[in-house]
Amino acid sequence: MGIAPQPNLWQCGPFALKHALMTLGIFAEERTITRIAASRSAYGTDEEQLKRAARHFECDMPMIRRHDPEAGRRELMKYLRRGIPSLLCIYQWNHWVTVVKSEGGKFILLDSRDDAVLTIVTWGELKSRWVYHEQDEYDKKHWENLYDLHPVIPRLRVQTKARFSVARARYLRRAENRGLARFWDQYLADLMAIAKPRTSLSRKVFSLGEFLRRHERMILDQVDYWHGSIGRRSAFKILQNMHLVADTYGLVIHDEDEKRAIAGITSILTLWAAAKYGSRPVYEE
Repeated sequence: MGIAPQPNLWQCGPFALKHALMTLGIFAEERTITRIAASRSAYGTDEEQLKRAARHFECDMPMIRRHDPEAGRRELMKYLRRGIPSLLCIYQWNHWVTVVKSEGGKFILLDSRDDAVLTIVTWGELKSRWVYHEQDEYDKKHWENLYDLHPVIPRLRVQTKARFSVARARYLRRAENRGLARFWDQYLADLMAIAKPRTSLSRKVFSLGEFLRRHERMILDQVDYWHGSIGRRSAFKILQNMHLVADTYGLVIHDEDEKRAIAGITSILTLWAAAKYGSRPVYEE
């Protein structure tokens, strides 16, 4: 399951960590995280349990506390600029979300309580949700404001990181694109077997968008011919979904892998067509 809402009230912690790991290009099932973290329906998942689960996936998850909202914002921004997602426990420490991007004064959250999951909020909205009001143990009239964040920091160099944007978040929030969001990690896993992350050493490479400009019609024609009949609009949408995921993670195709990419993407699209439209025996004796 990719970018998907939680099925119950207590599993927000495992979903938040799953979404953070996905942003780092690390695949993890929320069921696996729930088991490692020992989440329980009566109590949910606390930061120590999530920290243990993060370590299982070779990530550290420190707790950073600030008492001033601007100090908290600066600390959060420091990690976001490095492409490191942060878990926040909002609504008086009742619900975990993942912050993945700041752009133009807006923050992109992955909130598994929201049907669309990807959520866009202003700093004022985030601040009001994030703050925890704690009563002084000795002076009951005094309250402290706490801003805790938990960046998910990979111990090893990751292959790629997601580059979400407000435009991409709005696109994925649309009802007609929920299927792409739900199978996001499956799209990414398939593409990682065909394309590679762009690096400073990448030479003679081109984007998936350029690949589709060159070969999209041929691939659709071949799948349509072999399969007998496909919905070309739906097939085109699958290729465009691949394009969005590849661009989000900066995946490119090397010149020497172009033919391999044609075969790989054609095979994936053929399997999709057979699953969606059914398939009769191809050769019979």
